[in-house]
Amino acid sequence: MTTGLIGRKLGMTRVFAPDGTAVPVTVIEAGPCRVVQVREGGVQLGFGARRAQRTTKAELGHAKKAGLDAAPQVLRVFAVKGDAPVPGAEVKVDIFAPGERVKVTGTTKGRGFQGVVHRYGFGGGPGSHGNTRHRKPGSISPGTDPSRVIKGKRMPGHMGAERHTELGLTVVKVDAERNLLFVRGAIPGARNGIVTVAKQGGPSRHD
Repeated sequence: MTTGLIGRKLGMTRVFAPDGTAVPVTVIEAGPCRVVQVREGGVQLGFGARRAQRTTKAELGHAKKAGLDAAPQVLRVFAVKGDAPVPGAEVKVDIFAPGERVKVTGTTKGRGFQGVVHRYGFGGGPGSHGNTRHRKPGSISPGTDPSRVIKGKRMPGHMGAERHTELGLTVVKVDAERNLLFVRGAIPGARNGIVTVAKQGGPSRHD
């Protein structure tokens, strides 16, 4: 059995626990995914379908080896526990169970070019008394020694649009009929963004 699925972030809502507590959750359309290829120690899953005019012959041939009619829109590799599924098999959201801990990987929202106050939370300069460096980073390196800017210095630049994995999230609800997964908390990315959901051991940050 595979340890994860490819999905799409649909947005956030809330569900109510038996004691009436409101639980914030992210809704993920997880699967169904088809097994495209079985590898040593893992399987390659496909999600969605690519349009014929946007599919190369190599992609189509790769999909047809698994018995698929169209090339998947997204391909990802997941680890396997126990017996590996055969190519062409369908993996659904029911591989997860409520209370299980998962990790979700996606691409964060792109914020463009940002300064250090927004990008790293710098405090900025004084707001009055003639100061004109309200949102500047201040000194960026010593003068005489080493007379250069140290590598990794936090400075203005491109923010977001990066791969990020949120760890230790808890599955609150599984809707197998609609292929929906309700995960407590927020996950990276914008609405309709592609994400991967995989099982994870260890403590959760929500405990």
